[in-house]
Amino acid sequence: MGRTSDARNKILVAAATLLDQRSYSALGVAEICTTAGVPKGSFYYFFESKQALARTVIDEHWAAQRRDWERLLGSRRDPLQRLRDLFEATQKVQHAGQKDSGLVVGCLFGNLALELSNQAEEIRLRLQEIFAEQIDLIEKVVVEAKERGQAGPSVDTREAARAIVAQIEGLVLLAKLLNDPAQLEMLWRNCLGLLQVPAEARSTTD
Repeated sequence: MGRTSDARNKILVAAATLLDQRSYSALGVAEICTTAGVPKGSFYYFFESKQALARTVIDEHWAAQRRDWERLLGSRRDPLQRLRDLFEATQKVQHAGQKDSGLVVGCLFGNLALELSNQAEEIRLRLQEIFAEQIDLIEKVVVEAKERGQAGPSVDTREAARAIVAQIEGLVLLAKLLNDPAQLEMLWRNCLGLLQVPAEARSTTD
């Protein structure tokens, strides 16, 4: 049992690494197996297709990322500071990727959404679910900020949360294009304006 579990994990790690470096379409099962150091038969023992493997990579990546988001956004810190913590953590992830490979790798979900949204319905729908879950997590914090008077009274919390997720994805994409994680520093300033944060509330988080 240990050997089969190890082989499956090697395939997932190899696929995740290669998807960060390359496009989904450019990857073949043989290359994934070679990188993982497992025979091709092992691949089809665990996954019926490359798309099934990609779906599993997506699910496991989100499970890990969601734990990080819940930890940051669910802390006892001020709600605005929790959002800032998320932005800073996102920037650190891109810095780490650049340090390891020399390039900003971007967001797995954003990369696959751009490439596969018109080709793989199962993956498109799963990515929709993940982005909706991200919006849910952020909206809880925005609601709390609004209740505390840290966000403007006219702010639509759902639309604000959607806009924050869109900005994260958009600026990660720009950081990838320019190979510059510093592009993500704009997230905080944009968020303050988007939430119509009063000047007195801004001063507590600067």
